[in-house]
Amino acid sequence: MEFLSDTKGSEYSTISKYPYGKWRFYEQILQVPVYAIFDPKSGELEVYLLVSGQYTKQEPDANSRFWIESMGLFLGVWSGKKSQRTGYWLRWWDENGNLLLWGAERVEQEQQRADEERQRADRLMAYLISQGIDPDAI
Repeated sequence: MEFLSDTKGSEYSTISKYPYGKWRFYEQILQVPVYAIFDPKSGELEVYLLVSGQYTKQEPDANSRFWIESMGLFLGVWSGKKSQRTGYWLRWWDENGNLLLWGAERVEQEQQRADEERQRADRLMAYLISQGIDPDAI
């Protein structure tokens, strides 16, 4: 994956002699099977697959995501806030369209689940006490 780094389009450079352009280097020398170019400013994502030694531009699905067969995942653009930055981010979705969470999101989700369980237990305890039942004796 390339994050667009300048306005001269070096990610698309096909210079055929040293120093090689990035496009040519990835396509002809390294033969990287999937080449993604992402512009975090505009949110534009392009994905190319290496087919018979040449990159072929892929079309996104109806959700504007690209299926990456070798990973069994969709790659797409998500807009939101992360790490004090609001903007466009690359994200992964599973084959069923479920967004894969970042570590911090998973921790937050688990904390929320634990809080809900704690509140449920507190309500149950209060109910038992209101019915004259000692919860510790059960």
